Amino acid sequence: MTFEILSKDLCSSARAGILTTDHGSIETPIFMPVGTVGSVKGVFHRELKNDINAQIILGNTYHLYLRPGCDTLRQAGGLHKFCNWDRPILTDSGGFQVFSLASARKLSEEGCRFQSHIDGSRHLFTPENVMDTQRAIGADIMMAFDECPPGDSSIEYASKSLDLTCRWLERCFNRFEQTSPLYGYKQTLIPIIQGCVYEDLRVKSVEFIKQFNPDGYAIGGLAVGEPTEQMYRMLEVVDQVIPTDKPRYLMGVGTPANIIEGIARGVDMFDCVMPTRNGRNGMLFTTEGVINIRNKKWETDFSPIDPAGITFVDTTYTKAYLRHLNIAGEMLAAQIASIHNLGFYLWLVRECRRRIIDGTFTQWKDAAIEKFMRRL
Repeated sequence: MTFEILSKDLCSSARAGILTTDHGSIETPIFMPVGTVGSVKGVFHRELKNDINAQIILGNTYHLYLRPGCDTLRQAGGLHKFCNWDRPILTDSGGFQVFSLASARKLSEEGCRFQSHIDGSRHLFTPENVMDTQRAIGADIMMAFDECPPGDSSIEYASKSLDLTCRWLERCFNRFEQTSPLYGYKQTLIPIIQGCVYEDLRVKSVEFIKQFNPDGYAIGGLAVGEPTEQMYRMLEVVDQVIPTDKPRYLMGVGTPANIIEGIARGVDMFDCVMPTRNGRNGMLFTTEGVINIRNKKWETDFSPIDPAGITFVDTTYTKAYLRHLNIAGEMLAAQIASIHNLGFYLWLVRECRRRIIDGTFTQWKDAAIEKFMRRL
């Protein structure tokens, strides 16, 4: 994986670049739709490609390990062939999912023992077998196995957790170097910066990671319960110590405001389930603000969902029609809303990129956040 910075904002840490993998190039900043089990929920690949131009999607190691399993993925030739997606894929290591199963897992130096949320069966994740699983999945970008502490962790717990994550990271890189890609293209391993909301721990995490000279840096353990202001502060801290020539990936974040503020603090890559999950529940993000499509005020509003026409290539859906589908419980409502919201998020990062390149990002940023986050 290579990364080239093409333009920088003069008044912030925002930058526009190109990330290149064997499955194609990605224009940054970028938002990555979440395809947890090998699909972006409710969205066909043709919409991902043609309507919203998703340049990369995510898979999740925990979910794919449990179902369909590594044997099936190997026989299929990896996740790209299994789900017929020919663009880049990134896989999370499953660490966040495992550690969210607080009552059904046990943490040790070896790794993490956990019970499947599907059938209660018992499993063990170690840094080594998580690398093996991601080799079987065949993602272009693999995440290291880490512990994600809660946002309100004490400094004592966060420090012990970070030490464990650092020891696991060394084992991840050792296993990565001992193994080879299975499907004829290169993979890259990205470490995850942890340290909760403690500046010294975040810096310690980055400094430890530097010895491995990774192709990029992921920023984990944010948007997990800490105040938004603390999340932004941690981004400012790591922005000062991550090598400027490496891409930065903020994991699991977030709202349109979070994304714009993250870009201003040097982040290049984002993912979040919010566009699809909130869309299924009737919340739509638009260039004019946020809509609850179930509200009666949209019952006879025959204007397009978004006046900018940022999503669908050949169809215009009205607010009234989408409200009708939603109230009727029609599954098409979730599909339309999911595609629309993903389209908005992809439009948003493209607009940020355009503004960075033409030198208007900082002047545009605050008014854009206020506009995009207001409730209509």
